[in-house]
Amino acid sequence: MAESTSAIYTAAGANLAIAAAKFVGAFLTGSTAMLAEGAHSMVDTANQILLLVGLKRAQKPADAKHPFGYGREVYFYAFIVALFIFLGGGIFAIYEGAHKIQHPEPAADATVLGYQLSGFWVNVSILGFAILAEGYSCLVALRAFWAEKGNRSAITAIQRSKDPALYTILVEDIAALIGLFIAMAGVIAAHVLDKPVLDGWASIGIGVVLIGMSIFLMFETHGLLIGEAADPEVVRSIEAAVREERAVRHVNEVLTQHLGPSDILVNLSLDFADEIPAGEVEQTVARLEQRIKAKSRNVTRVFIEIQAKGAHAATQAEPAPAGSDAAPPGSAVPA
Repeated sequence: MAESTSAIYTAAGANLAIAAAKFVGAFLTGSTAMLAEGAHSMVDTANQILLLVGLKRAQKPADAKHPFGYGREVYFYAFIVALFIFLGGGIFAIYEGAHKIQHPEPAADATVLGYQLSGFWVNVSILGFAILAEGYSCLVALRAFWAEKGNRSAITAIQRSKDPALYTILVEDIAALIGLFIAMAGVIAAHVLDKPVLDGWASIGIGVVLIGMSIFLMFETHGLLIGEAADPEVVRSIEAAVREERAVRHVNEVLTQHLGPSDILVNLSLDFADEIPAGEVEQTVARLEQRIKAKSRNVTRVFIEIQAKGAHAATQAEPAPAGSDAAPPGSAVPA
């Protein structure tokens, strides 16, 4: 979480400076691509603030209304961020690009402190500064992401990551860099070929990139929002911890769910040997809780249901009718 917070602050500072520079360039030269990029940077800055709000709210302690805490707040805000990229960045860029294509105008020269400056060089200079600032922000996010992903491929790491704040910043920065290079290409092509309409097509290209990135982020965050299981490695470590207990005859089921990036709920259904006394069952449950949490520091809650293997299979095959008041077989023991 510390890595993602650092990356967010870096990205927010960079995007705020970039947005100001782009809007100045758009105002002085009339470039639609620069205006679209300025809106994109402002949306990114607002998004980073939203992510910080989500991270802060996710740290609220559990209460009577939310007994499992507020960890999923960060998932909700990450989804809102993806939606903002789609609406505030992508749709706006396409709209402005279409308007410029219908009414093409060359980049106007700018007058700054009494000096006449070429609109083309103003745009190129601002975009060059933006590429350097965004590149640094992307480098910070990449370092944090690389530290988390381990030996996995980048796509696999994003799919398995439970910290949407980190990969959202990374995807935003990559989309921003791609957009900046598109804007640079559009500005240069419009000037060299004397076709202002290319500036509008560059804006549409930026919008397409942003919409694509936002759809990808919404898809990834959606799974976290409705509840995802822990990483398979975590599940295997839980099963290994259970197998170390001689009193456990069979593992009926291992259910896990992320309640936040660093908050995993574990539900176990175990078949204990019939001859094990109740006192030893309690000791085993206590040891299992300690061992499971020791193997995975993100496991915060462990609930164990003691249930015969056959009874568990029956409940899985024949679920109780809706509205039934019959108590399920076995007993749930919170560790």
